[in-house]
Amino acid sequence: MTARMDPGVPTAPGQLPLAPLVLALAPQEGYNLTALPSVRLLRSDRPLAETPVLYDPGIVIVCQGSKRGYFGERTYVYDAHQYLVVSVPVPFTMETDASAEQPLLALYLHLDFPLAAELMLQIDRHDGPVSGAEPRSMMSSPMDADIHGSVQRLLQALARPMDAAILAPQLLRELYFRILTGPQGGSMRAALAMQGHFGRIGKALQRIHASHDQPLDIRQLAEEAGMSAPSFHSHFKAVTCTSPMQYLKSTRLHRARLLMAREGMTAAAACHAVGYESSSQFNREFKRLFGLTPAKEAQRMLQRFAIPPMHPRSAYVSSH
Repeated sequence: MTARMDPGVPTAPGQLPLAPLVLALAPQEGYNLTALPSVRLLRSDRPLAETPVLYDPGIVIVCQGSKRGYFGERTYVYDAHQYLVVSVPVPFTMETDASAEQPLLALYLHLDFPLAAELMLQIDRHDGPVSGAEPRSMMSSPMDADIHGSVQRLLQALARPMDAAILAPQLLRELYFRILTGPQGGSMRAALAMQGHFGRIGKALQRIHASHDQPLDIRQLAEEAGMSAPSFHSHFKAVTCTSPMQYLKSTRLHRARLLMAREGMTAAAACHAVGYESSSQFNREFKRLFGLTPAKEAQRMLQRFAIPPMHPRSAYVSSH
């Protein structure tokens, strides 16, 4: 069946619709690799009801279709008119509008921290350091002509091997610059600076992801963050919209799901690999989160989605 393209956002003179460019690079449903390790292309030919996800820090630019993320009491829409930025890994619920005739098509940029840090230093030299911007875990920002143009040039380069090797890294840098100086750029830069209470919780999240398969003492995490236990809980929930123990549980279950789908582990092996001591508790909590038993959920993922290898530089557990 031939997919029908939604024209999406009206383009400026010289700009092309983005959806056909993504479709040409994303032949498989699921995540498709590109010449840039940090850039993957998502294609979904079917709608998804509310699905629990755990995103790596990154940027999602939807070129056709739409997604809605439910994080705490807020709803984040990301579609052809708005892109999503996730500055720290947070679990939330997502749903997708898509069909075989009009698939969801999107870029997923795994956040390149060294590139972002280098650009932030240069931006600060010209504009001065960020002041007054509130760091946020998740941001939805409007697509504008500058970002559209950057995405168009990046996709066109990725379609040609020599351009992908020589030009694409610089075009990705341009896209980061546009986002870091865009409407939510101040909040994103404040979040990536990892200062204050937000930064302390960000470092605690790094610790949880690095040690999710080991026993973790929340009181010890609070001490490492330089906070009392009540203060740690309060600030942790403000950043992640969940408690430290629920966050740890979600991280373990998402990791177990990928071990089964990506590496062919049995549910019993994945259960122990992520730190669960009780198989019955693991099975119960897995089904509560994903709505299916571990074996059936792994089978569903394999049947419906291309699941590429883990990003080589990823320091976090994620949904994909």
